[in-house]
Amino acid sequence: MDPLQLALLTESEMLGRSMRSGSTGSRRMPARRRRHAVDPLALKQGDYVVHEQHGIGQFVELVQRRVGSPQAVKAGTAGIREYLVLEYAPSKRGGPKDRLMVPTDQLDQVSQYVGGDAPSLSKMGGSDWAQTKKKAKRAVKEIAGELIRLYAARMASRGHAFGPDTPWQGELEDAFPHPETPDQLTTMEEVKRDMEREVPMDRLISGDVGYGKTEIAVRAAFKAVQDGKQVAVLVPTTLLSSQHQETFTERFAGFPVTVKALSRFQTAKESREIIAGIAAGDADVVIGTHRLLSKEVQFKDLGLVIIDEEQRFGVEHKEALKKLRTNVDVLAMSATPIPRTLEMSMAGIRETSTLATPPEERHPVLTYVGPFTDKQVSAAVRRELMREGQVFFVHNRVSSIEATAAKVRELVPEARVEVAHGQMSESRLEQIIQDFWEKRFDVLVSTTIIETGLDISNANTLIVDRASTYGLSQLHQLRGRVGRSRERAYAYFLYPAEKPLGEVALERLKAVAANNELGAGLQLAMKDLEIRGAGNLLGGEQSGHIAGVGFDLYLRLVGEAVADYRGDAEEKITEVKIELPINAHLPEEYVPGERLRLEGYRKMAAADTEEKITEVVTEWQDRYGELPQAVQNLVEVARLRNRARAAGISDIGVQGKFIRFAPVEELPESRQMRLERLYPGSQIKSSLSAVLLPRPTTARVGGQDLTDEALLSWLEQVFEAIFAPAVRSGTATAASG
Repeated sequence: MDPLQLALLTESEMLGRSMRSGSTGSRRMPARRRRHAVDPLALKQGDYVVHEQHGIGQFVELVQRRVGSPQAVKAGTAGIREYLVLEYAPSKRGGPKDRLMVPTDQLDQVSQYVGGDAPSLSKMGGSDWAQTKKKAKRAVKEIAGELIRLYAARMASRGHAFGPDTPWQGELEDAFPHPETPDQLTTMEEVKRDMEREVPMDRLISGDVGYGKTEIAVRAAFKAVQDGKQVAVLVPTTLLSSQHQETFTERFAGFPVTVKALSRFQTAKESREIIAGIAAGDADVVIGTHRLLSKEVQFKDLGLVIIDEEQRFGVEHKEALKKLRTNVDVLAMSATPIPRTLEMSMAGIRETSTLATPPEERHPVLTYVGPFTDKQVSAAVRRELMREGQVFFVHNRVSSIEATAAKVRELVPEARVEVAHGQMSESRLEQIIQDFWEKRFDVLVSTTIIETGLDISNANTLIVDRASTYGLSQLHQLRGRVGRSRERAYAYFLYPAEKPLGEVALERLKAVAANNELGAGLQLAMKDLEIRGAGNLLGGEQSGHIAGVGFDLYLRLVGEAVADYRGDAEEKITEVKIELPINAHLPEEYVPGERLRLEGYRKMAAADTEEKITEVVTEWQDRYGELPQAVQNLVEVARLRNRARAAGISDIGVQGKFIRFAPVEELPESRQMRLERLYPGSQIKSSLSAVLLPRPTTARVGGQDLTDEALLSWLEQVFEAIFAPAVRSGTATAASG
């Protein structure tokens, strides 16, 4: 009998298109709702932080302390809690710095300080901090009113509500040859939802270089064209426009969609024909530089504007865009959002989607910062040539670029070196880029024209000459030109050895070297805020207030002021302090590493509803396994905190032989009688608005004070018996927080 003969055919061989991983539904990664949040707890010793009540302090360490009576502490039966230790300015001149112990269930009160140079520490309990906050609030109110006026105009205008996805939309998406990341799927859903509303879309997609922003633009453009609308794709450089034209044309192959490019690569005759086609409605998608914004370009029926690398456009371009924005959907994309854009999106004034998941098999770019030496350059080029790769060498002075290229040829004689810069003729520049793409030479010595859009997967070494003269986002964009394949990539940011670096340049280079992991664009934008100061969302006069209270708190103040103007301000959440002998913490053997424990504490501190607590518990079980008793206690303390908040109680602690609940409004007479009957010896301190209950003990004669789970169980009974009506009436308050 003949052996069984098998032939394996892929979907692309049978149907002529590649199967997108996940198109069957089984392998698609689940979309997750992500909101961008700055992590306030990536703390290192000496970092400046802002405590909402006490002001600017310095993080010292995370410590464990035993909570309970001196006898219990001595006997080792007291509960263990973890605290953040913060240092503040000395209360007495010349004295030691004051220290504040912040319980880990109050971490939502603490954020990392971002706001310029090293700030001066606040005094604990001083009036200076309250005054600084008051001034910032007053200034923020003014700009919030202006922002609301700007955005009310957009919300009041009526745009085109796009229809639901067509079968062709599904076909286009199925033909995508890569597995989408969860963030891509979530972002695309958000974009489609915005497009299907009548209010014009204004969404920023923030995602690192190579994280799939272009594919979202392709799908959004296709959706607009399905409704008979035209799409303008605005890009900062001619090179990027030709690259996008290639990508869009390739993705729309097989569909009746006309893609045109308008840049200086077209002749005068071609340009006239394209502009006429735009006015007649023959061009569905037009990709171009700022020329698209000129008066000569008139769209027949523009429905969507896509702005790629938004941070690269100047004020005059933004003004021209504002005229388009009133009733046209706008989708902006940026790898490193400029500070003002970041402020607006983080303050909740502009819709933002973040692509934070790297594509499969991408590695961080190894980054080196140091003085320029011949030895370093020749070694870097040779290492890349040995693995048959190519090199970008960035020198941003046209006057000396030929001399630099000659120097590279001298250092590495075996390398084939070419030069590219913006003053070349379009045809010559295009030819050089094409030759580099086809591996006809090894080293491209160029100006920053390669900064955006070039996707040459074989080029995996980048050398930047005079890196100290570039901005943070520019350095990050340049680094994004390499590491676009499975090969390990290297970036060398070099500065002149003979010239001392300025403080700001040093800060920039240190930041770009430190933030070299995948997805570092947003951290770098935050660092840019810190180095340059954020400035007003509408001008420069706010930077002093940002330095005074820190960027994070400033944004919260802006958000609150904006919500006030809209009339949808959330009710202020009462902070609850619980100091009881309860062993409630994340043990190091359960959650290894201080950084992860801080993250865990922060999440639980922010969990102000039962649903949120359950979410955190599910995540911990998934990541670390079943909860040990100390962690179960921590969860119960969070539940107790929410019950106390709903009852209007902000402080539960030990006071001598009593457990103190404060403040407590006057209890109804029936509750007072129940209190005396169930807890003999209780006291109602009207002057302190507090209720004192005798500390519970074990049943036997001379019993021990209750601790841990037993104390938590007793507290639950107290709330049910004494404060239950207040809890029920306050449930809505807790949920709204």
